[in-house]
Amino acid sequence: MSGRARRPGRTVRTRVTEHLVDGSTRRHEDRLATEEPLEVRLAWPGALARRAWVTMRTPGHDFELAAGWVVHEGLVPPGELRDALAGVAYCTDVDLAPEQEFNVVTVTLAAPPARDPGHRHTGQSSGSSACGVCGKDSVEEALAVPTSASERWAGPLPTPEVVRLLPDRLAPGQQVFGTTGGVHAAALATADGEVLVVREDVGRHNAVDKVTGARLLAGDPVAGACLVVSGRAGFELVQKALAAGTGSLVAVGAPTSLAVDLARRGGLALYGFTRGGRTVQYA
Repeated sequence: MSGRARRPGRTVRTRVTEHLVDGSTRRHEDRLATEEPLEVRLAWPGALARRAWVTMRTPGHDFELAAGWVVHEGLVPPGELRDALAGVAYCTDVDLAPEQEFNVVTVTLAAPPARDPGHRHTGQSSGSSACGVCGKDSVEEALAVPTSASERWAGPLPTPEVVRLLPDRLAPGQQVFGTTGGVHAAALATADGEVLVVREDVGRHNAVDKVTGARLLAGDPVAGACLVVSGRAGFELVQKALAAGTGSLVAVGAPTSLAVDLARRGGLALYGFTRGGRTVQYA
């Protein structure tokens, strides 16, 4: 047998028993969204790689997730995004168990980070697949909005008529959700409603990280007219949208009070409860 690790897929098979209303049961195969840990390490000239963050995620687009997280955490000086990353790679430490080979990613920065990542992200820092602000030292720390984008989005924003169409335009990119029903999705769209990139993950904040990371690694601007998310608009998603310089955030679900407050303070247009016939603007 080969000792090489097998890259985990985005879904896994399982056997289930379905209980029906008439009292009968049916055994069949189902698919689950894969959830596994991802450790992100940071390195830069003169500094060895060290653990900066651990999250639970759906495998796939791991480099984009790590790169997007670096942007949203404000670790890259404003205006230097294009040349900020010297490399992103899976870690090859010999002490890693084979099954963890694809669960550790090292982001190498071209220069020291804009701030010390150890101040907010100690060696024990971690997050769940539910939120993106776990482990912050204080509420005030969490409210600080890092801005890595060279400038905020200055172009046109989608009209309410376009906003109402965006969830349906997100749907074709939700293959894992269609199979499992167990993941979130995020997308970057133009003011005209053209979807530029879609990413899925068990963590809603991870999906947003992947969208920004996809743009960064492709050499495209990370800021855009509109970020679209398939669930609610929590504080952490507004924070990430502002960090990337995005002009608006459209959510299928409800926003939270803190999300609305931060959007208004940051000048982000915020929509919730968005469907084909309705959307509610909060900021």
